[in-house]
Amino acid sequence: MSDVYAQPSAAAQPASTDQLAQYTTLRLGGPAGRIATATSAEELVARVREANSEILLLAGGSNVVIGDVGFPGTVVLVRSRGLQVIAEDEQTVTVRVEAGEPWDDLVAATVRNGWSGVECLSGIPGSTGATPIQNVGAYGQEVAESITGVQVYDRVAGTLGRVDAADCGFAYRSSIFKYSERWVVLSVDFRLTRSPHSGAVRYAELARSLDIEVGDRVPLAQARDTVLRLRAGKGMVLDPTDPDTRSVGSFFTNPVLDGAGYELLRQRAADLGEPPAWPGTGDMVKVSAAWLIDKAGFGKGHPGLEGVAISSKHTLALTNPTGTATTRALITLAREIRDTVQARFAVPLHPEPVLINCAL
Repeated sequence: MSDVYAQPSAAAQPASTDQLAQYTTLRLGGPAGRIATATSAEELVARVREANSEILLLAGGSNVVIGDVGFPGTVVLVRSRGLQVIAEDEQTVTVRVEAGEPWDDLVAATVRNGWSGVECLSGIPGSTGATPIQNVGAYGQEVAESITGVQVYDRVAGTLGRVDAADCGFAYRSSIFKYSERWVVLSVDFRLTRSPHSGAVRYAELARSLDIEVGDRVPLAQARDTVLRLRAGKGMVLDPTDPDTRSVGSFFTNPVLDGAGYELLRQRAADLGEPPAWPGTGDMVKVSAAWLIDKAGFGKGHPGLEGVAISSKHTLALTNPTGTATTRALITLAREIRDTVQARFAVPLHPEPVLINCAL
């Protein structure tokens, strides 16, 4: 999930002592040069226009890793809230949601109102405005399926506009907004189905937990409750009492390989059994990053330097369990995992969070 709206370049050491760690779920990140808050779309545009330095837009902070040097420019905290129905008919309802609206609050509201389309994305931390940037997805759903458009401020043209879903460039954990400094997401439009039941359940693990067949439907509240339980069991629902949730969730995306790449992986993993994989477009195959990491020798709870560790519940999450680690230590562990998986299986791993003034 993404919670940062631009990836700036590195610059000089900031002078402020306001630590950005307090605004991220990892509880990592050095000082900011300046911090401003935007509580509406209008304020967000104004803060961006008035800044005379590099800008970092930060919402829930759940999918960003900020370096120990911090960020030298202006950090704008996106705190706009609100949801309004902008169109509806007998079958559907379209809602416009402000960028700073907490994502899980929105999902809970859709379930209460009997609107189907994002229920399997329950429990994901962060803001609504960040979801199109990452094309957030989980348990068989992606926001690309329900987004109809994104209201934006174009920093290049200096104008307000709307990017229709067809022009968002949605792909696996990606969009035209990711790693782009041009667009500031102001609000997002979602078209949802009026139904007391979930969409067809596509994810095998979720179907098993619901005791149904893949393709069946269940009451919205049942789908949400089950997803929340599954995510909590993996340390993927924020909980101040659970140090495993002091993370950015999945640190690496699942690799997507062509036929030749997958066959090479199968050969290298012949002694480990069939690598978990899901078919994609053409001969492309998505493989499990968690499986690769575990089989490369990095199991649950694997310790790193200075207090960082792999989550005790899920090998894809790198954590700061004591709250006293450094970004340098986290990146060192991530680099060790990436390099070992590459050497063992010839499969590249790519980070899912946005990295600010740090790099693998």
